[in-house]
Amino acid sequence: MFGGYATGKVSRRLANADGLGNTQRMFDLRKPLVFLLLGLVLALPALAGSPRVLRVLTWQGYADADVVKEFERRHGVRVEVTQIDSDTALWQRLMASGGEDFDVFAVNTAELQRYIAAGIAQPINPAAIPNIARQLPRFRDVAAIPGLMHGGRLYGIPYTYAEMGLIYDRAQFARPPDSIAALWDPRLQGKVLAYNGGTHNFSLARLSLGAATPFRIAPGGWGEAVQRLIELRRNVLAFYSQPDESVALFRSHRVALLFANYGRQQLQLLRAAGVDVGYVIPRDGTLAWLDCWVVARGAQERKLVDAWLDYMLEPQVSGLLVSRQGLGNTISEAPGERAPSKLSWLEPVEDVGRREKLWARIISGDRVGRVLAP
Repeated sequence: MFGGYATGKVSRRLANADGLGNTQRMFDLRKPLVFLLLGLVLALPALAGSPRVLRVLTWQGYADADVVKEFERRHGVRVEVTQIDSDTALWQRLMASGGEDFDVFAVNTAELQRYIAAGIAQPINPAAIPNIARQLPRFRDVAAIPGLMHGGRLYGIPYTYAEMGLIYDRAQFARPPDSIAALWDPRLQGKVLAYNGGTHNFSLARLSLGAATPFRIAPGGWGEAVQRLIELRRNVLAFYSQPDESVALFRSHRVALLFANYGRQQLQLLRAAGVDVGYVIPRDGTLAWLDCWVVARGAQERKLVDAWLDYMLEPQVSGLLVSRQGLGNTISEAPGERAPSKLSWLEPVEDVGRREKLWARIISGDRVGRVLAP
């Protein structure tokens, strides 16, 4: 009896131990799955609470903090705004990722076609943006605006514009300057500010030389344009990039004349800073730009992007371009005389890359021969 009882107890213990071992082995096999499921359960609240993100690449004053905050409130999203200060910086930023790092960006119509050619811009469906109906007729006629269309499809929504006039210190001029040639006036040497951008400046040089079109340089015309810009370099105090930078330089160096790449935006900033300045459109004309919103290749939620485009055309948002920035918007007539017949609206140029390369050599101090060298 004793031996049988002992044997039975041992057998039961072995069986129990074997059962526990099987259970342990099953748990060991399932442990990674258990932890994975547990991790997902714990992450669900965080994932549910993470707002969608709209990534915007734009210029100063186009998406102010309060404007962005209201859009975030309405749509329950987070907007990441990245600012750029030149056409070159915009191109480099988007080309670095092929446009995948952003959902929407702002660019002038003269530059838009190369973003389309590079596959960085996507077509826009006007029907998805009801506020287009608010725009002035000349901005709704997109087929008449160079650069907005490609292959019969719309790629940009006109948003804001400005003419590049001359801002002058009233105390240093007995009468307002009336020609773009004033930027080259030797009497103003060291008292002139100009914009740091090769594409625009070659057009400006061509305009000052009386060219029929400032946006096309024939093979034999580069030397003359380069020489003109070298003369400009020798006459200016500095080349600026941002509006705020131009205001600081104007005030601290008692500048007499400023080529306003950002137009009346700079005029408004200078007057707000207490500087007594005037503003003129030269009798021989000047350049003017039209910026538009564009959908980037990296757009993740198209409905959200369309909502942003539509929001930008609301009266209270577009109105801030005028009241805060001194720019024109596309839904209401801008205050003041614009003299449209005197403006050369920016168009795509013959070779952006060459203009920028030669401009870099010009501001580095090179002479004509070295600037034009291969």
